[in-house]
Amino acid sequence: MDATRAEVCAAALADLFEGDGEIMASPMGLLPTLGARLATLTHSPDLLLTDGEAAVLGGVPPLGNSADAVEGWVPFRAVLDVVVPCGKRHVIMGATQVDRHGNQNISCIGDFAQPQRQLLGVRGAPGNTVNNKTSYWVPKHSTRVFVEQVDMVSGIGRKRAEQAGAAATRFHNVHRVVSNLGVLDFHGPDHTLRLASVHPGVTADEVRAASGCDIHTEGDVPETRLPSAAELTLIREVLDPESLRDREVPAA
Repeated sequence: MDATRAEVCAAALADLFEGDGEIMASPMGLLPTLGARLATLTHSPDLLLTDGEAAVLGGVPPLGNSADAVEGWVPFRAVLDVVVPCGKRHVIMGATQVDRHGNQNISCIGDFAQPQRQLLGVRGAPGNTVNNKTSYWVPKHSTRVFVEQVDMVSGIGRKRAEQAGAAATRFHNVHRVVSNLGVLDFHGPDHTLRLASVHPGVTADEVRAASGCDIHTEGDVPETRLPSAAELTLIREVLDPESLRDREVPAA
């Protein structure tokens, strides 16, 4: 059973939750949602699964069909009051830009006073990154996304958190970035981007060429693991029978 690039990404996103235990999973977007649900059905059954917004799920439904599995409603004020301040959450967010120090931008492109493009605003990014384990999903790895310095800091990287003091580092954990080319973490020098693995068919040189900032590498970069036959069955027959994943990450 040959895995597609989207299925490799789904397994890599699922692996972000491995070892998290009984915490709230807040995946934002299609592939992160698929990854969180795959994790719940495999190595991380204790996750408190949400739809990424305000619904707590009592089951593990397929993509696009969460309504029947909704078990409770957790409005954002409750998330902010109860979950965010104590670190018992792992959120996967998108990133319009991410720099080598782990700062993320979803707010604007260009100068803040007169931006070229207005985006979402900071939303929950500062609170997420300072208080909760945070990972990022980038469906199209490019020099426009991976930059030397973000135009505006929405999510906080480790260096900025340390500059802000102990209150900002107590729960700070910008964990990994999964893109359509590979998996990156922040174990490079001074908590900078490091290429942890490349997806099958991708080389480290291709990742570097597609990045607008330095990506640290150590020796031969390993290949991202392929999903198992059991995981592929779950992805294809249970979680995403309509193959929505291939719209976000087309076959390489």
